[in-house]
Amino acid sequence: MMSAILYYCVVYPLSLLPLWILYRLSDVLFLLFISIIPYRKKVVQGNIQKSFSDLSEKDQAVMVRGFYRHFSDLLIESIKNLSISKAELLRRMQVINPEVLKTIEKNGKSVLFVSGHFNNWEWFITSQAMLVPFESYGIGMPLSNGFWDKKLTERRQRFGLNVVNAKNYKELFLQNKPVSVLVLSDQAPADGRKSYWMDFLHQPSPVLFGVEQMANEFDLTVVYFTMKKIKRGQYSVEFNILTEEPKGLPYGALTEKHVQLLEESIIEQPCNWLWSHKRWKREIPADLESLKAAQKSKFEEKYR
Repeated sequence: MMSAILYYCVVYPLSLLPLWILYRLSDVLFLLFISIIPYRKKVVQGNIQKSFSDLSEKDQAVMVRGFYRHFSDLLIESIKNLSISKAELLRRMQVINPEVLKTIEKNGKSVLFVSGHFNNWEWFITSQAMLVPFESYGIGMPLSNGFWDKKLTERRQRFGLNVVNAKNYKELFLQNKPVSVLVLSDQAPADGRKSYWMDFLHQPSPVLFGVEQMANEFDLTVVYFTMKKIKRGQYSVEFNILTEEPKGLPYGALTEKHVQLLEESIIEQPCNWLWSHKRWKREIPADLESLKAAQKSKFEEKYR
């Protein structure tokens, strides 16, 4: 009941305001985050310190402020996303190499789009079906709050996207038609022993292996998309075909590549990643090297 009141009486009406007004609210949020309400500040500071240990404390503090500046805008843009029109959304999302999408369409194979929680991924999710070829799907886990899960799913789907529970992803690729599927793969895995371990932002990191597994199981074209913030409310999107033949790649190559591209994006615009996420909460397995060898052997036995 309270969720419905908050949505219909506060959040959705706010989304109807023009962005230039909403950004004034973002300015207030920013001041609150860096003073009165230090949202996950220790997590943000710790993540930045470990990832950019070569920077001085002063430069790290500047990056922390930059994160909260972007994070405030991101919250406001996510509210606006609830009611933003198709025309305005497309105007704010500039695809700089649409020819890549034409290549994908000619290929005729199902496509896996992969990226991370960088810049405004919510706007890409909502605009996906308008930007990319084939019927579009997004894979995710439902929110714990049923009302908000239903409302956010409705809003994400209104321009053609279909949201699918991660547990049912196989059904997408068993259809007799090509589909485009989106995954964001930079969150902390639930189990460090079932993850692919590699260096990411100068520290050993467990990485979700689903992209490589899905690509090999269903012979998918894999495309990494990079979002860059041009200015407030304006983003560019660039597509990078990682492989059209995943089974021709050695074990781990695809995972290494899409994580490396995310790292490069973060280094270029370091304030615009979701630093408030507890990304490095999994312990490094004591038997990491033998675990890696066993994972590689199992993968090659199944897919090679």
